Amino acid sequence: MNFAAQLFYSSYLSERLERLYAPRPVLKGSEENDPFWQRDELRLGSGQPGGSFKSGPVTNGTVGRRPTLIEPERLKDFGEEDLLNGDVKVHETKVSESPEIVLMDPPKTRRLSEFRIVPRPAPQFLRFEDISAAAFRIQTELQKTPCTYSRLSKQYGMEIYLKKEHLHYTGSVKERGVLYLLCSLTQQRKGVIVATDCNFSMAVAHHAVELKIPVFVIMPSCCSSPRLRIYRDYGAMVISYGSTGHDSQKHARHLASENGYMYLEEDESAAYLAGLGTVGMEIYEQVPKLDAVIVPAAGQYGLLAGTAAAIKHLNSKILVIGIEPESFPLLLQSLKTDSPVKDIHSIPNRKLYGDLMERSLGENTFQLAKKLVDKVISVSEEDSLVAMLRFQEFERSTVDTEGAMGLAAILAGQLPELRGKKVAVVVTSANMDLELVRQCVDRALVLDDRVSKFSVQLGEWPGDMAKLLDFLSREDVRLLDVCHRRQGDKTDLFKAKVECVVETRDRTQSAQLRKTLGERYPSVCWLDR
Repeated sequence: MNFAAQLFYSSYLSERLERLYAPRPVLKGSEENDPFWQRDELRLGSGQPGGSFKSGPVTNGTVGRRPTLIEPERLKDFGEEDLLNGDVKVHETKVSESPEIVLMDPPKTRRLSEFRIVPRPAPQFLRFEDISAAAFRIQTELQKTPCTYSRLSKQYGMEIYLKKEHLHYTGSVKERGVLYLLCSLTQQRKGVIVATDCNFSMAVAHHAVELKIPVFVIMPSCCSSPRLRIYRDYGAMVISYGSTGHDSQKHARHLASENGYMYLEEDESAAYLAGLGTVGMEIYEQVPKLDAVIVPAAGQYGLLAGTAAAIKHLNSKILVIGIEPESFPLLLQSLKTDSPVKDIHSIPNRKLYGDLMERSLGENTFQLAKKLVDKVISVSEEDSLVAMLRFQEFERSTVDTEGAMGLAAILAGQLPELRGKKVAVVVTSANMDLELVRQCVDRALVLDDRVSKFSVQLGEWPGDMAKLLDFLSREDVRLLDVCHRRQGDKTDLFKAKVECVVETRDRTQSAQLRKTLGERYPSVCWLDR
């Protein structure tokens, strides 16, 4: 090593030692200081110019002592020594006993039966969110039906609003549930297939074709030609098979399993009920300050359950009343037994209630109706026929017996608590053959005391028959039929028996006719048709 290097190294070593062993400079309050280690002492170089290692002796004072590497203020935390003004003080450390830990008493052992088990609420089968989603989905495909004020309101002392669901393309409210059901299917396979002649099948045939889904209709040979023509007009493939409905249904299931078709029948699926429940949403929007909703339940228990779910969610104070026929009170019997009845020992009129023959009440639909429906009543066949007549006279529309059941309950006086209130009545369907409509109207006129039949004995003198006809014309009575019997009675000679069928405007005119005709012809006899 050369001389310059030795000189440089000795100078460097002296500065390092002087830095390590020089007295600690007094720090001001504003200067930064490490709270534990004196890192400023380890820096290379002199803290003061001209400082050296041999500047003074190493003593225990404040100037010449060797500083400790631990900050004096932190020594108090250790309890070992305290450096104040250069003096070292020793503190005595006293060891005290740890506080006694008091253990708590063990918890009392409880039996399993003492614990209160709070069951989780069961998931709702039909939620209002499902109904809202159905309404949003079908709003572009189905037109909103009107809910108009009825002309019968003043006659029966309440504000009646008719929700005219029979104005759909297929004439039935079931289009709502069928359309949403078809839209919610994850796969339609090769097509859908139905095998019952009802409103549900007609709705499937129409909307499946509109959605570009192949549809097949299997019908028994007893199905009428006009009905088959309707299915073909919708665009469905119609196949006649078997002599009964059970034969066609069995064949339809066989075709579905072999060819990959989806067999559809009216059930209580959540999608189908959600589509039907959109009726309740529309009624609530169209009729403000509503007090009650009357819904036919026959063959359409899903309509009653879905509408009740929507109405009760929007306003729980609105009454929901279900109506079903007196000859098939399936829901009433189920509510009495607190369980859905699968079979009931009564056969409804097949012509009037065709959709009821193959229907049953499901568990989910029953639970919804039991929870949400406020009242269920039954109406007779006669009241339904008279309600059909009222629809034709006052509303200028033709509906079937199922569609008229809601109004029939009001006409029969079974809902006196609704007088003076605002009531909505759902008119569900209007699918009935023309010949059957004519028969129903004729029967309804008789039940309403508008058509009467009587017999009277007249002499064989010229002009007696003319006098009777003149009397009926002056009473403003329409003569429908007349039968003149000359040999009907063996006791009275020179007498003839005349039978007449007449039609009056209303019951008041009918009562007046009976009174005046009895005064004019004491031998008159009124016949029940």
